[in-house]
Amino acid sequence: MRLALFQPAIPQNVGACIRLSACFGVELHVIEPTGFRFDDRAMKRAALDYGPLGHMTRHADWDAFQQNRTGGRLVLFTTKGATPLDSFRFEPDDVLLFGSEPSGAPEHVHEAADARVVIPLKPGARSLNLSVSAGIALWEAIRQNR
Repeated sequence: MRLALFQPAIPQNVGACIRLSACFGVELHVIEPTGFRFDDRAMKRAALDYGPLGHMTRHADWDAFQQNRTGGRLVLFTTKGATPLDSFRFEPDDVLLFGSEPSGAPEHVHEAADARVVIPLKPGARSLNLSVSAGIALWEAIRQNR
């Protein structure tokens, strides 16, 4: 199981996902550019006491991510998803991909996805925070593959 963030815009969400991936022992992939200064000092601060960031890989752009990705389905989480989370069956080598906070994922990312999944919300609710969504999705994927 791997977690990937497409052009994240909010550093606190990346920090939360660093901790999330470290605590669950999964790789984190950050697809740049980001909407903030993404330097070592900022990431060490965001990672707090979770040690080295060996579980995180930065990709210069979407093409670099796609070229370096090995195996596994690309599962895009989106408010425009076709399959509700509780109806989707995860596989152990899936890559759980989340779009940018303000705009989601562009069409070319949707087209590259092997599956699109939505976390069902109550009617009228717009969306969850990126790191909250990632935590919900990652836990469900791990739970299914125990």
